[in-house]
Amino acid sequence: MKKFFRIIVIVLACAFSLYLGSFALSFGNGRPATGLSFSELYAKEDLGLDWKAAYQSIVDDLNPQNLLLMAYWQYIEPKQGMYDWSDLDWEMNIAEEKGKSVILAVGQRVPRWPECHIPGWATKLSRSDYDQALLSYLTQVINHYKSYSVIKAWQVENEPYLGTFGDCPPFDQGLFSKELALVKKLDPTRPVMTTDSGELGLWLTPASQVNIFGTTLYRVVSAPTIGVFHYFFIPPAFYILKAALVKEFTGVSKIFISELQAEPWSINGAPLAYESMNAQTSDFSTTTLRDNFQFAARTGLSPIYLWGSEWWYWRKVHGDSSFWDAGKQLLNQ
Repeated sequence: MKKFFRIIVIVLACAFSLYLGSFALSFGNGRPATGLSFSELYAKEDLGLDWKAAYQSIVDDLNPQNLLLMAYWQYIEPKQGMYDWSDLDWEMNIAEEKGKSVILAVGQRVPRWPECHIPGWATKLSRSDYDQALLSYLTQVINHYKSYSVIKAWQVENEPYLGTFGDCPPFDQGLFSKELALVKKLDPTRPVMTTDSGELGLWLTPASQVNIFGTTLYRVVSAPTIGVFHYFFIPPAFYILKAALVKEFTGVSKIFISELQAEPWSINGAPLAYESMNAQTSDFSTTTLRDNFQFAARTGLSPIYLWGSEWWYWRKVHGDSSFWDAGKQLLNQ
């Protein structure tokens, strides 16, 4: 019996040593490609910025090669059957003029809180009419933007399987499948992608339905129930090994980081602009930003899209350019 327990202790000690050693491993091969997300909604409604000035400065000064942009349903179809393309056209035209590559996120659930961005008129429809309205909207968006050569992929929905997060209707696999099939039919020339949580998602189901797949990567989060929470126990190997398994079992051609935390998580749930300058950075400094990027680079997943440049700009116009400067260095090093 003593020998048995000795063997168990040795096995556990070896496993624990391997686990600790995995934190030192790097799967990156050179500098990863980088990009930025940009949300008109976040810049305008949460941060109170001149969103066009923010976007122009981000494109010109930070100079990201890759952009993740969002088609917000409530902005584009404020009244059923009436479409306003002006804002997103403006973003897309600048991206094209500057020679950027764009992933366009489409659907009812696209990045930024409250996750689902549904026009008021659509919330009053019956279930079947709602589904048809969403598919009709998708048709309009894809047909309108597929002539833009700058678009390299369509992102259909954002973390659709993460039902515990966001103010959204219950997830409907049948509707999601119809969305994917529709986008593939309307534009068979470009890959279709979706995303899942890096820490909470299993990836297998969403990745099995698309050509390429994006994961989020967060290191410091907060919620009213748990307070500030650090994913200190997850090594870079967690992501690359999960990616290898998902590729093996789904055949998805590419997995990358579509959302790397590069801004703090709001402590009280309100927009960051409602917190003091010091409170915003109490658990997220420029060192945290650099460490997050280096951690992500060690996963070997590329490109890495940094999340939070709108907030960097907000800090800059309020007298602190440190995050802006740090982010610019990471994008152009």
